[in-house]
Amino acid sequence: MNSPHLSAIIQNPGLTSSATVGGGAASFASPTFSPLYQQIKALITQSLQSGEWKPGELIPSENELALRFKVSQGTVRKAIDEMSADNLVIRRQGKGTFVATHHEARSQFRFLRLLPDEGVPHYPENRIVEVKRLRAPADVARLLDIKSGDSVVFLRRVQSFSTVPTILDDLWLPGSIFKGLTAERLNEYKGPMYGLFESEFGTHMIRAAEQIRAVCADESAAQLLNVSVGTPLLNVERVSFTYGDKPVELRRGLYLTSAHHYQNELS
Repeated sequence: MNSPHLSAIIQNPGLTSSATVGGGAASFASPTFSPLYQQIKALITQSLQSGEWKPGELIPSENELALRFKVSQGTVRKAIDEMSADNLVIRRQGKGTFVATHHEARSQFRFLRLLPDEGVPHYPENRIVEVKRLRAPADVARLLDIKSGDSVVFLRRVQSFSTVPTILDDLWLPGSIFKGLTAERLNEYKGPMYGLFESEFGTHMIRAAEQIRAVCADESAAQLLNVSVGTPLLNVERVSFTYGDKPVELRRGLYLTSAHHYQNELS
């Protein structure tokens, strides 16, 4: 495979430098310079996005990547360090660097922030209430960066810990990406939902942005969570993004916190 030239990085609107590496004069599209290791990070991320290296697969060594991009091994190492901190890749001592996957426990709990007040964290049981296709309401379309009225998949589920209903989730997914997603398929799949999205729909969740507020359970939520109307709940609205900072999921969840707490780490 031919090595991509770093000058190609100017085609990515997320980068600001058009510097040419490996000989020749450097020219700049703007006065803001993107450090070389960040350009390498962007190129490696593009390879992940294109599917050259799939989730769970081993990527080339730092030395091989340095030869491919015609930069120093230290520059590649710095790029990989940042990608590891962003949970895009996972380093394994003595084995190499692998593309992050939602099938690993550490990735599953990255997006599950509700933890038990006592005992060991564990993944909840899922019950799919309904799955249907509909036209995107204006607020959903805006958050998913699609047109109002575009096709979306709406999914409602209840998650339970030790048989106790604890989370009521409403999800909206772009219909163009999640063709063929049905309640039957979700019920058949025994792993984490993001693992299914990754393996069958080619969509790997990279990061999420959340808004959290306190609410009271209405009649519908109270019935599904088996609590009284007016019970205090956490309302968590989350937009999840894949490569290229593309929004691919809107999730509005109601969390019962009588035996759990919502934990986040700031860094």
